[in-house]
Amino acid sequence: MFTSIAGRAVVVTGGTRGIGKGIARVFASRGARVLITGRDAEAAKAAVADLSAHGDVSYLLADVSVRADCARMAEVAAGRLGGIDVLCANAGIFPEARLADMTDEDIDTVLGTNLRGSILSVQACLPALAESGHGRVILTSSITGPITGFPGWVHYGASKAGQLGFMRTAAIELAASGITINAVLPGNVLTEGLEDLGEEYIQSMTASIPLRRLGTVDEIGYAALFLASDEAGYITGQTIVVDGGQVLPESLGALDAG
Repeated sequence: MFTSIAGRAVVVTGGTRGIGKGIARVFASRGARVLITGRDAEAAKAAVADLSAHGDVSYLLADVSVRADCARMAEVAAGRLGGIDVLCANAGIFPEARLADMTDEDIDTVLGTNLRGSILSVQACLPALAESGHGRVILTSSITGPITGFPGWVHYGASKAGQLGFMRTAAIELAASGITINAVLPGNVLTEGLEDLGEEYIQSMTASIPLRRLGTVDEIGYAALFLASDEAGYITGQTIVVDGGQVLPESLGALDAG
């Protein structure tokens, strides 16, 4: 029902695990040529070994908080893939730190990767995206920050809300080049990082979701795929919440009443 994206060049930052890997898998399975980035060589090699069963996927080691790395990423993608049609600015980290104890390093590291990294990634890819003729940028934000809050993630929430502020003005600036920029806001998605938070956390989060389950990384990938499609070409500066309805109930009591 949708125009094929087969052959399109897609960059997925932070694509070696978790949501980024799911996004890469969805695009690759639809015939896109995908370049994933990450900072861990072993994780990148393992991801490519897995994802290559679904399509054309390669990797590049890069830290999105470093401008030179982002420039290299764009250059390699343009050379290896023949251009850049879609940038999925997904790279993100979420170390826990309470506000009262948060250090300068805690703040700078999270904002550097999640917010600065998104901005630098988009900047670096702009020329190739404009040349594409149907350039798409999809940010991986979160419900945490833009809509909800959770103790221990003050800096994370700020970075994810900041992405949306960046997106809305960027959408105006990029429109002249025919580039759209939108964001997917995942709720609780079952990833390696979420599993690290423990079974108790997972159970409590599941109980707060009307659909009574966590999301999958592929479900985030399909939302990104839609925003990258030709059919979504008139959508820019917008958000899609993919959370199983988690932000809807006023309380857990509302779920019991349902």
